[in-house]
Amino acid sequence: MPVFAYRGLSADGRSVAGVVDADSARNARGKLRSLGIFPTELNEEVAARTRSLRDWMPSFGGRIPQPEISLMSRQLATLLGAGVQLVEALGTLAEQTPRPALKKILSQVRERVREGSSLADALAMHSNAFSDLYVGMVRAGEAAGALEIVLNRLADYGEKQAEFIAKVRGALTYPIIMLCVGAAIMTFLVTYVVPQVATIFQQSHAALPMTTQILIALSNFLIGYWMLILLGILAIAGGIMLGLSTPRGRRFYDRTLLKVPYIGPTVIKVICARFARTLATLLSSGVQLLPALDAVKRVVNNRLLAEAIENSRVSIREGHGMAQTLGQSGLFPPLLVEMIRVGERSGEVEPMLERVADSYEREVAAALSQVTTVLEPVMTLAMAAGIVFMMLAVLMPIFQLNQLMR
Repeated sequence: MPVFAYRGLSADGRSVAGVVDADSARNARGKLRSLGIFPTELNEEVAARTRSLRDWMPSFGGRIPQPEISLMSRQLATLLGAGVQLVEALGTLAEQTPRPALKKILSQVRERVREGSSLADALAMHSNAFSDLYVGMVRAGEAAGALEIVLNRLADYGEKQAEFIAKVRGALTYPIIMLCVGAAIMTFLVTYVVPQVATIFQQSHAALPMTTQILIALSNFLIGYWMLILLGILAIAGGIMLGLSTPRGRRFYDRTLLKVPYIGPTVIKVICARFARTLATLLSSGVQLLPALDAVKRVVNNRLLAEAIENSRVSIREGHGMAQTLGQSGLFPPLLVEMIRVGERSGEVEPMLERVADSYEREVAAALSQVTTVLEPVMTLAMAAGIVFMMLAVLMPIFQLNQLMR
């Protein structure tokens, strides 16, 4: 059904704007008048529009940042808790949000809810903003009559996930920036400074030290074959991306990553922290175990661990415990398996999962801090070694020239 963006006046004279679903512009105007809105501008939003560069970059395009989704969930829960009707609450949020994309989504969700759709079904139409996990929890909250509680839990979950991701990114930002800056400086020196100095040395017809010959050869190679080097890098990157797009290549990558010393255990802790936090949030919101595991499987970005979770679903259907199957896979840490086993025996799986998530998040933060502490001096020494090598390669021939002139 076409979607029309409108601007108009409400019954009390206020300016309003939003979107409405209708078969035609005439029906859209009639629908707005029945709602007490007198449209002054009505335009159909064409789906098949000219795509810009931003549209071809989904990672930076239409997705709404997680902090904004969490804030919206918190505000919606507050309005519902204050006795505001769902349609009115969605309209209030649509009017006050500063992000145009989220304003449009909330307006469309409000229209579908007003037409009789459930909130979960309306949110499911916008998978670029609301994940299957989010929609599933809202659906469970509506069924249990506890939508306000579920929205607050979703806000808590989103805030904790955003905080955890921010810690990971913060720990890796400095080493990445330092590596990029160091590589840029070295490339500039080798491709611009060294050729000018090399010209002076070649005109002197003096025997050059080995370090100088190596530096000049490296400079000539980068200048003469930079196009081939760039194409080679792009080809390797394209081959890796193509391999990761296939199931076999993805499985090989996931298996290899888990076997890398120090990195593999850290990746497992990150995945287990997300697994435990997500599963605890779903179970505490009233979602049944099997649907919860199916949703969690989709947020686990490692195929081997996702397959282990799927096997646990099959095992649970056959009457076995979740901890037993996860332990047999040999991929999940013993702490997680044991905490789930204790939770199954005591009937308190959710608190146990929360504790495991907190524990792994602290361990990951500590591990990343240690890596950063080690990388900083190592990268500094590496850059210093490169600069010292270049200084020796440039200064030694200059000293030789001075001795010959004497």
